[in-house]
Amino acid sequence: MKFTKPAWVMHKGEYSSKTDHDTKRLSIFSVHVHPDGSRIATGGLDAKIRIWSTKPILNHASEMSNRPPKSLCTLSMHTGPVLTIRWAHSGRWLASGSDDEIVMIWDLDPSGRGKVFGSNEVNVEGWKPMKRLPGHESDVTDLAWAPEDRYLASVGLDSVVLVWCGYTLERLRKLDQHQGFVKGVCWDPVGEFMATQSDDKSVKIWRTTDWQLEAEIRKPFEDSPGSTFFRRLSWSPDGAHITASNATNNKGFVFIAAVITRGTWTSEISLVGHENTVEVAAYNPHIFLRNPASPIATSNICSVVALGADDRSISIWQTKSARPLIVAREVFERQIMDLSWSWDGLTLYAASSDGTIAVFHFDPEELEGIAPHSAQEQYLHKFGFVPPPTPEGFSHGTHSTNAASASRITPPPSPNRAQSQSQSGFGASNGINGAEHINKLVAKKSNKKRVQPVLMSSVPSASTSRSALVSTSALPPSAGLGSRAFQVPEIPRSRQASHSASPVPSPRTYDADIEMGGPMDMDVPIDALDTSMSSANKGKRKASVLDTPEDRPSKPRTLGGDRPRETVAVREITSTSLVSTRPHLFEGANLLPVPPLLTFLSANVEGSDFVFEARNSEGDGATEVTFADGKQTLWLDYLPSPVLALTASITFCAAASQDGSVNVYSHTGRRLMATLSFGSPCAMIHGCKLALMILTASGQLTSINVKNVASFFPPTSVAPLLSSSPNCTILSATVRHNGAPMIHCSSGIAYTYDAQLLSWTKLSERWWAEGSDVWQGRQRANKDKDVVASIEGAIGSTNISAPHKERPTWWNTALTLGHLESKLHAAKALDSALEYKQALLIYARKLADEGFRAKAEELIKELFGPIFWRPGGRDDSWTPVVAGMAKRDLLREVLSVFVRSKTLTKLALDWQDTLKKASSDDQL
Repeated sequence: MKFTKPAWVMHKGEYSSKTDHDTKRLSIFSVHVHPDGSRIATGGLDAKIRIWSTKPILNHASEMSNRPPKSLCTLSMHTGPVLTIRWAHSGRWLASGSDDEIVMIWDLDPSGRGKVFGSNEVNVEGWKPMKRLPGHESDVTDLAWAPEDRYLASVGLDSVVLVWCGYTLERLRKLDQHQGFVKGVCWDPVGEFMATQSDDKSVKIWRTTDWQLEAEIRKPFEDSPGSTFFRRLSWSPDGAHITASNATNNKGFVFIAAVITRGTWTSEISLVGHENTVEVAAYNPHIFLRNPASPIATSNICSVVALGADDRSISIWQTKSARPLIVAREVFERQIMDLSWSWDGLTLYAASSDGTIAVFHFDPEELEGIAPHSAQEQYLHKFGFVPPPTPEGFSHGTHSTNAASASRITPPPSPNRAQSQSQSGFGASNGINGAEHINKLVAKKSNKKRVQPVLMSSVPSASTSRSALVSTSALPPSAGLGSRAFQVPEIPRSRQASHSASPVPSPRTYDADIEMGGPMDMDVPIDALDTSMSSANKGKRKASVLDTPEDRPSKPRTLGGDRPRETVAVREITSTSLVSTRPHLFEGANLLPVPPLLTFLSANVEGSDFVFEARNSEGDGATEVTFADGKQTLWLDYLPSPVLALTASITFCAAASQDGSVNVYSHTGRRLMATLSFGSPCAMIHGCKLALMILTASGQLTSINVKNVASFFPPTSVAPLLSSSPNCTILSATVRHNGAPMIHCSSGIAYTYDAQLLSWTKLSERWWAEGSDVWQGRQRANKDKDVVASIEGAIGSTNISAPHKERPTWWNTALTLGHLESKLHAAKALDSALEYKQALLIYARKLADEGFRAKAEELIKELFGPIFWRPGGRDDSWTPVVAGMAKRDLLREVLSVFVRSKTLTKLALDWQDTLKKASSDDQL
């Protein structure tokens, strides 16, 4: 499982600056993932809906390169905080509910991209408010689309449940039997029932055939608190159970989620473990097989459900087990508001009122027994429920493998079709007089590239008559048919197509890892908008309905871009005419071996298909460097000297030549700086983000900030490292994003160069393995995130076991503390914030366990700093930040460790009081 919290997913205050690190985060009340997995929508306290691309969340290289863009769109039609957002199953419509008492339906707007008026934000794609659905008299707290988008249900603090037609968006029913705020709604996957949960401490089950009450469940909720924001419940994909939030056992002292059984409508099962009220439950959309080798049967089916609670933790349960699969504690700083599973069942998104989201991404092997959606559809047939007929003139796509039959289109609403609301629970509002009109001045684009103001009824209301809707220039309901086939290993899956009101070409097969880039209008295409793949254009990119001839750009011309990528056999060049024989100025100038001259070299850009290549001719031909994407060359260049080594990062690529020169290029082929000349061939070269390190054969090391075109520190020699022990060699040389080099020597020591001390310092060494209790020499680590641990792993892999020796009494304690102190300095030098914090807390626990008061007090004072310190004051010897983290924030966590010890409690309590006073003084 991979866990991430993208810091850039946020709802900001009205006057927040993009560059301000202290930007105030506003609460996020709802998150929902698009059915094709390409984007998520969030609703927050800023009254906005924000749509984000998921690839930068799940792919680190995509996040760093900003391809596709992280923020896709910001929608700001609501006038109050957005409490709930839900994508339709078709993926074409988005429904939102707000404090402003309005439900809004959004549709994709191909002309709505561009800069947001009155803001610095830019919409990569546009979404338009297609229809307002008024009817609630208070905050709208939850929404849910029925299977096949047949209905839309909305609930609110007016204690009312409203049911809307999923085709025409007309109001069908008003259910007002709840006696308290309604804070959750979900649909039976069979389509037979709907469930709602309210502050009146009940869950009500409604029949969809006549909208009458089927059952009412009260027992698990009798002692539940009424203080939660939401009571979001979820129905299992096999239709057998409902998991309801905010339930209790033992007269309210044990917080649980209640599992309600279909048919008997009783709750005999409880999910116990959270320390505060459960706010939201969300089932994985897949059914799971207890035994994958056995056939699909009731006894062989189970489900996976996620719970989010006010104790800031998330638990994930599989119904065949009495214990949770995963418990993630203190994921957020405040309570969890919403959970949403991706349609492939492998990613869980969580939103919190602290203004952040968290993402849990699973490998298929971790969710054992996951079954395809076709298995769910097959299983649900056993209920024998037949849904009511669709309204005249409307239809859904069918589950047919035949593309022709699967592409049935819903026509636009008929202007002369009678509209009846006699059984809806609302008074009729036919005609212009009963409609709610909003006249808005809209800038309309014309082919003559001028802005023409047009007065139009921009957002039709649900109470507007059918004839009025069609006769005005209001936006027609539209949602694409999209029969999707997601790829889970060895199990093909298909998804029910949904409604459409505009002519959209037939569905196509869809790969969940969608193509990012290419000559498309939208950086993140939506599956429901793509055309089918006919035999004539099989293998080509599917055109979007938004791709008009004038919008579709021709392929841009690049240097060498018309040439296909070629493969070259890799051989060592031994020709004396190419191999340098130039003598150096003094004997023994080469401290390091020069790489062999090869006919072909390549370096991949991490996390992408880009590759930087060099071709050296064995004869008198030119030396060529190319940058390619897949099979196509993007650009090329020619160099006067053969290339010895290459490197490529997410921002640049560099080629080191035999004559001691280095050329640095951007990904478009521009030279980012003048050709560097070192007078000695390059022995090792490495790039990381904006940092470039070159180590020459003569032993000179240079670290350059490519963006600023400046050196991080003066060039220095590695000779002192090689002379530290006989026959010492350099095994690897890499660089961190902050320009700090990492040199791993055969002596079992790793070094870096400290630009402030102007000296080489040790990052780690094999010595600590002799007695440190926290040595990680045998652990595998992520080289990007756990860089110090990866260094120790590399050192440990070359470790030679020493014979056992008698050690002094304090041996392990001394080496453990020394190792942790060294590790803190290493994490600080390499700007590894997470490792610094981890090492600091382990160090604090060790000091607390040993009772070393003097060391503990010195650490506290170092983190606290001068009592009367102020930014910009005279005393600049103390800095308030270390490794990008505030020292006093770290001190709070260190003191919380000390306060639990037997010997340092009094010291910690005194400093906690001092820290509180200093914090309150800073706020004055």
